[in-house]
Amino acid sequence: MTSSRHHRIDYVELAATDLQQLKTFYADTFGWAFNDYGPDYAGIQGAAPDDAEVGGLNPEATPSRGGVFVQLYSDDLDATAEAIRANGGEIINGPYGFPGGRRLHFVDPSGNELGVWTEQQ
Repeated sequence: MTSSRHHRIDYVELAATDLQQLKTFYADTFGWAFNDYGPDYAGIQGAAPDDAEVGGLNPEATPSRGGVFVQLYSDDLDATAEAIRANGGEIINGPYGFPGGRRLHFVDPSGNELGVWTEQQ
C-alpha cells in the first residue's frame, strides 16, 4: 500500500542567521511553534496544535532569494502583511492580484524570501 505522503513535499528548511530572532518572527507573525533540537536547530511545527513538524530553521544554511519559493496561505492577506511588517519582515512585492486571488512576497529577518497568498480578491 502506498503512503498518502508519497512524492509530496514533506519538509522545508529555512536558513536562520539568528535562530532566536527567526523563531520569534515566525511565532509572532504566523503562530508557528518550534521543536528545539539543541541550540543549533529548531523544527517548525504548524500553527494548529496537532500539526506535524513541517520544516526547520537551520543556522548552518545560507539565506537566499530566487531559489525554491515557499508560499504560505492566509485567510486575511492584509492582516498577514501587517503582521510581517510589525515583526521585522519586509514586504518586497505586493499584495497584488493574480487569477487565483492575491499574494505578496516578503523577506524574513534572516533574508529568506517567501510568499503568502489568499483566494480572496
